[in-house]
Amino acid sequence: MKPEKKITVLLADDHQIFREGLRMLLDVESDIEIVGEASTGRQAMALAKKLNPSVIVMDIAMPLLNGIEAARQILASFPETKVLILSAHSDDAYIEKAIAIGASGFLIKQTSAHVLSDAIREIEKGSTFFSPSVAQRLHQHHKTVLDRNGRLKETRIHLTPREMEILQLIAEGEANKQVAAELEISIKTVEKHRDHLMKKLNIHDTAGLTRYAIEEGIIESSVQLTII
Repeated sequence: MKPEKKITVLLADDHQIFREGLRMLLDVESDIEIVGEASTGRQAMALAKKLNPSVIVMDIAMPLLNGIEAARQILASFPETKVLILSAHSDDAYIEKAIAIGASGFLIKQTSAHVLSDAIREIEKGSTFFSPSVAQRLHQHHKTVLDRNGRLKETRIHLTPREMEILQLIAEGEANKQVAAELEISIKTVEKHRDHLMKKLNIHDTAGLTRYAIEEGIIESSVQLTII
């Protein structure tokens, strides 16, 4: 008898102890196989390309590239991959963004182990899966505007993937030289992107960009503690 094909899963979370806990919980499931772990959004993108997992369990708050932007870029390149957001953050803005970029589910980190494994199975089959509290809020959120595909229409200023990357790195306190090295582009290119970001957002200093990144959930407020 041919063995049942396992659901391959990539875990993306910047806390190693949490990833290890997830691995222990999911390793007991006979139909689920953990094929890789990522601690940053950028690493998740590289491993998604290398491993081609069926499902990515993705945290939102990660360094270098947050989970929402990493998921958006992964899904743009690998639309067959399913993304399940697993986050401590359950604000409406995070949930709306996750749906808007095509995530198949959203679970809060207080979720029990069996719910997580059930969610992985459901979204791998093409369904959606949300924590009960999240599903209730989505149902009651009558002002949400959906497009013909059932996804949220974009209402915020649109930033390109590169602009999102540079914005996060700037908000995390990286200097232009460090941003250039991280993205493997010239300092002059970073400066051009930075100027364009400020004009597009009508923000005129680094502190303002950082506040915007926090308000939009691109970084956590704990990343920058010295903003006035």
